[in-house]
Amino acid sequence: MIFLNYSEALQYIHTRGKFTHPAGLERMCCLNSALGDPQKKLPVIHIAGTNGKGSTAAFCASVFRAAGLKTGLYISPFVLDFRERIQINGAYIPENELARLTETVCKTGIHVNEFELITAIAFLYFAQEKCDVVVLETGLGGRLDATNTATDVRVSVLTKIGLDHTAILGDTLEQIAEEKCGILKNDVTVTSPNQPPAALQIIRQRAKKLIVLDLSALSVQKCTLLGNAFTYKGVAYETTLGGEYQIENALTAIETVLASGFDITTENLQKGLLSAAFPARLEVLSRSPLLVLDGAHNPDGATVLAHALEDLGQPVTAIIGMMRDKNVSAFLQIVLPFCERVICVPACDLPRTMPAEELAAIAAEMHPNVQTAESVEQALSMTDDRPTFIFGSLYLAAEVKKLEKRPKLLFSDN
Repeated sequence: MIFLNYSEALQYIHTRGKFTHPAGLERMCCLNSALGDPQKKLPVIHIAGTNGKGSTAAFCASVFRAAGLKTGLYISPFVLDFRERIQINGAYIPENELARLTETVCKTGIHVNEFELITAIAFLYFAQEKCDVVVLETGLGGRLDATNTATDVRVSVLTKIGLDHTAILGDTLEQIAEEKCGILKNDVTVTSPNQPPAALQIIRQRAKKLIVLDLSALSVQKCTLLGNAFTYKGVAYETTLGGEYQIENALTAIETVLASGFDITTENLQKGLLSAAFPARLEVLSRSPLLVLDGAHNPDGATVLAHALEDLGQPVTAIIGMMRDKNVSAFLQIVLPFCERVICVPACDLPRTMPAEELAAIAAEMHPNVQTAESVEQALSMTDDRPTFIFGSLYLAAEVKKLEKRPKLLFSDN
């Protein structure tokens, strides 16, 4: 198969299916071998967990860049541009390179699913460009994740573990933690924020060298949606990524990069944390009136979001869109008490999307002021310039990010 352009390659990638083959690493190992084992040429920071993976990855990559290292970043899912998933020093993989490398993988004749194909492309690209370090985020789980074929792992990171993808990973914290701990290799250092006791017990059993955040060494000077300022182990830091949970993600990144074996200075840490950016994580799209976008879609994400809503201390309009396969009732029970008004919308046009009317029916059992809109664009026109939070799905976040290209549809004062 020959791909003449990026669109054709992207269309092919999306036809591979997410779970079209039995779970296992055999296909990925065979594919890596056929491609010359590019994953063996990459020093890796490997990140698994339920919540906080993307932000922690963004913090780590930003610090490595500040230290002058050529830094690859592999994340999922993307919000607006598919190429967000594969970056070097903040620049997305060029369209022609993605098309060419897709063809290279296809020529092996080895049939793999979508995530395995994308991971192979990323390994090839990062190796080709001779990255000094790659921050590698798992897609789902850890043990059987395609990224788990990486061999030169400098630090393994386990971000906050919670209940999500229970049909695949297990319906208890212990089962999910076991799957996430599947990325732990040999005597590699493991970093982790404070975990639920059930998850932490599993991690302690599996990790030979574990670094858990020392919250007794943390002093918070400022924690707002617009940014944080704190001191950790005697060093002052700031982040533009706001919210309490981003402090924990930043601390995890600090411990991770310091344990990586690379030469990282205090100045690198300070500059990297301050310049880190990540879309749809309590992302402030407008300050006056306030418009915040968040990709929270599971109970743990809802808890973090609820804290932000509570800390704001103002009446908030919530625009919510969710997917059918999420724990919708549990999610809404956590966030709706902090919302004055709720507008339900379809998250996107995929079959998995929960219709706005169905979502509103569930929400109405918990909240007295629930409406529907045909789209997030229509919902925004109904907010009356009140503080507004948009959340419930990364697919919904992608729809909102598209509106940024049409600024008159969003609040104007950034």
